[in-house]
Amino acid sequence: MNKIIVLMTLLSLLLVACSNNESTSIAPVKEQIDTEYVKDYSSNPQVTDDRTLLEVGQSFSDEKGEATLKAMNQVNKTYEVGPIKLSVKDAKVIHLRPDYSLIDYFHMLTHEEEFDFVKVFVEIENTSTEKVNFAPIAMIETSSGEKFDWGKDIYLEELNGEIEGETIKKGNLGFIIDSSKDLEWIEITTSDVFDKDEKKINDSQKIKIEF
Repeated sequence: MNKIIVLMTLLSLLLVACSNNESTSIAPVKEQIDTEYVKDYSSNPQVTDDRTLLEVGQSFSDEKGEATLKAMNQVNKTYEVGPIKLSVKDAKVIHLRPDYSLIDYFHMLTHEEEFDFVKVFVEIENTSTEKVNFAPIAMIETSSGEKFDWGKDIYLEELNGEIEGETIKKGNLGFIIDSSKDLEWIEITTSDVFDKDEKKINDSQKIKIEF
């Protein structure tokens, strides 16, 4: 009788131990980041491709240089500016060390051989049947007090200007900043929307993005 009790006690302890092991072996599931919107994006000819940079500290190198992700906001919000649907997909702060062959290109905007920049991936849809003029970023301001206009964009992907009726454009806009230290937010000001006769049909809109 005593042997049966001892065996039952050992069996109970074994089951408890197995249960504890099972409960501690399950790792938390990471939130899946949707990157579907960049799958058909053609990599920029001047700026290192950042599509695989999804966690702070990650780096990626290609023939254009090395990029390291310093901050990211998976925004995924759509804003209506008259007939324009502006979808802000993501915003990132990136440290870039350009390849030597591209130093002259960036020297138009900075004399540093490596630098930080903020970038935004956008999708612009003209929902009307008429051609309009629109810039997703006419002006950008950072929490550290820096301001830039659209002319300082490093990507040059022709997202500003004319967009035909019922047409979609998408791509990146990026701006070199003095420092990303303590950067808390950026605020984008779009352009007004103008019709084909250059008549204003909608006011600009401000969009604030936190990091």
